[in-house]
Amino acid sequence: MSITAEDVKARLSAVIDPNTQKDFVTSKSVKNIKVEGGNISLDVELGYPARSQIEAIRTAVTAALQAIPGAEQVSANVYSKIISHTVQRGVKLMPNVKNIIAVASGKGGVGKSTTAVNLALALAAEGAAVGILDADIYGPSQPMMLGITGWPESKDGKTMEPLENHGLQVSSIGFMIDPDEPMVWRGPMVVQALTQLLEQTNWRDLDYLIVDMPPGTGDIQLTLSQKVPVTGAVIVTTPQDIALLDARKGLKMFEKVGIPILGVVENMSTHICSNCGHAEAIFGHGGGEKMCADFGVDFLGALPLTMAIREQTDSGRPTVVAEPDGPVATVYKEIARKVAVTVAEKAKDMSSKFPSIVIKND
Repeated sequence: MSITAEDVKARLSAVIDPNTQKDFVTSKSVKNIKVEGGNISLDVELGYPARSQIEAIRTAVTAALQAIPGAEQVSANVYSKIISHTVQRGVKLMPNVKNIIAVASGKGGVGKSTTAVNLALALAAEGAAVGILDADIYGPSQPMMLGITGWPESKDGKTMEPLENHGLQVSSIGFMIDPDEPMVWRGPMVVQALTQLLEQTNWRDLDYLIVDMPPGTGDIQLTLSQKVPVTGAVIVTTPQDIALLDARKGLKMFEKVGIPILGVVENMSTHICSNCGHAEAIFGHGGGEKMCADFGVDFLGALPLTMAIREQTDSGRPTVVAEPDGPVATVYKEIARKVAVTVAEKAKDMSSKFPSIVIKND
């Protein structure tokens, strides 16, 4: 009895993608099935960056198909393809940027910028083209965190090239001011500066642009949320009740402007003693998970309060770069994968498919 494409689909409907928790047929990842006698070839298209996952997925798919009676040679081409997904209604996508992810917090000091940079680095480590926009005009920290100094180059006098390090394209007001110079600007000036940073940076074919948002829920955040085409937002908090109170406000702000919440990250979940390794929940326990349960959003992960994270970030080599195989980097990578999978499951942006209608008076 000869093997058919339906036999292949039947087998793969029982193989679960460990990252999406869906089988490869239901998720429409299986494409271009070809069967010639006992030889089977197919493509498995993943909607999220998965450099570290591809080999395991290929092995699982190949093993399932080789178990078909009569199967001889199986060739599974597993690859990632990142596409643009829907944003707020009435906001146009940016050229050369497929998906914008805002990383926000209701208050400062909860490790939002550290989360943003490690999230960006983790996505890049999985093979995605990633940029990071330092939107915290009053306190830009990404230049130090990424170990970047210098002035952005302009090739045409109107736009500027992003600076780069650790595989990320970066734009920040911090590249254009003295580090000791305070930004004594009112809201409208800050919004204008931020808009220029976003739109006048020559981002080069980004799969993801991570926006390190300023803390709070004021005019700047609201304007950004209404004008910038955001695919989704990640909320950063600590387990402390006062931080959760503000994080909830940040979450509700995004909901009001129609931006999906991709999940919540809990920083400083436990303190790890550098001498004895004892773990203690000094800021409380389970607050982030309870918040997620209250609002029906995903809990992306919890990160410890350790000296290493602070030292690595201050030195310009964040954890994902400094200790790529360490336990904390593993958590950041798991968070990044969850975010990318959630983005991949959102509706595809179809705005480019619609024709532009121009009315002329003859």
